[in-house]
Amino acid sequence: MFLVSAHKSDTFVLKRITLLQSNHYKHHCVYETLLHSPSMKKSEIKENLLYLCIWVLLFLSPIISMSVRMTDNPGMDFSWHEVIRVWRVFIPYLLVFLIHNFLIAPLLIYKKKKLLYAGLALCMIVVFQAYACSLRPKYDDRSPMHEAPHKPPHLEDFDANHLSIHPPKPNPDAQPPAPPHTTPEPHDGFIKEPPIVLGQQDLVALIVIVLMLGMNLGVKLYFKNTKDLKMLEQLEHKNLEQQLEYLKYQINPHFFMNTLNNIHALVDIEPEEAKSSIVELSKMMRYVLYDGAKSSVPLTKDIAFINNYITLMKLRYTEKVKISVDIEDDLPNLQVPPMIFITFVENAFKHGVSYKQDSFIKVALKHSDDHLLFTCQNSKAASVDNSPGGVGLSNTRRRLDLLYGDNYQLDIDDGDHTYNVALSIPAIEEKTPEKAS
Repeated sequence: MFLVSAHKSDTFVLKRITLLQSNHYKHHCVYETLLHSPSMKKSEIKENLLYLCIWVLLFLSPIISMSVRMTDNPGMDFSWHEVIRVWRVFIPYLLVFLIHNFLIAPLLIYKKKKLLYAGLALCMIVVFQAYACSLRPKYDDRSPMHEAPHKPPHLEDFDANHLSIHPPKPNPDAQPPAPPHTTPEPHDGFIKEPPIVLGQQDLVALIVIVLMLGMNLGVKLYFKNTKDLKMLEQLEHKNLEQQLEYLKYQINPHFFMNTLNNIHALVDIEPEEAKSSIVELSKMMRYVLYDGAKSSVPLTKDIAFINNYITLMKLRYTEKVKISVDIEDDLPNLQVPPMIFITFVENAFKHGVSYKQDSFIKVALKHSDDHLLFTCQNSKAASVDNSPGGVGLSNTRRRLDLLYGDNYQLDIDDGDHTYNVALSIPAIEEKTPEKAS
């Protein structure tokens, strides 16, 4: 029954390892999750609120200007007609901005389609210019009433002082007058002028529209870079968490494989002790299954786990192996990563015990200032396999790097006759309900 449950546990662990090793699945899921996370949506909301504030200020500007003019001129009345006339000028720019911001700009910012963006943006600017030219007056705004009045022919020699009319004297030697320069005939008080492709106002409108689109691109790039930096930080954090999870799932099968081998060795020699070892192993498995997946556990639980393991190992060895455990009784309530010390203890039993000569293992745990100091010392025998410990030590070192960075110290002294490990990690106090509140 126990072996069947252990087999199921190993199968579950192997499935988890296979899933975690699938980088494509992992990165895709994490990216999709972060892309739709609340922080990313907040960034989009901030960007749209910025645009909204700018356009609201622009549309309020004629009202503010009118209010200031009324303050300077008390007799002036508020003219909504003038405000609406300014708004009519702003509306085409607003429509161009909305089309560019929500439809065209994302092609360049998010999809990197430069040619498609350039083509659509150019077409939009051409359409805008054509619309602006269509609204331009087709006639010169000059009325005959503003020009000097022409005198009738019979009043050309009118003398205002003598109030007399002198008929013109004929001059036979005079040349006939040259025909006057033909000008366009007046039509309804206006004079037609030749069409202009791009007038001064059109040029100003073109510059304004190009600057507006450039500003829109700059703002979107700024917010996109901010989003990318946040997403990169979160991806790195998620990646570290998944690496830690993967390392823990690697350590657990490795640990139980060695423990089951020890129990197997006891079955034929001491059946009763083998039964006791299975009970101890069940306690350890309960800790691994329920607490091993957590980011941190109380130090007392991890110490109990180490004591259960040492008790299990003592059933296998004779009195030639001297095992001492020195753990302070008044340790504070601290939090530690689960199973962070057991790898060194397991390695000491695996490589530091000899059946032919006296051996020793010393385990100690002390609290000093703001650090927790763990030491493990074991003898080395020539007949014992002193090959490297495999994935256990390397994974533990990797976990320490991911958890503490440079804020820990691991010293390993592999001497000729002894093997010493000294690990110092930050002492993180356990959060009690009173402190949390």
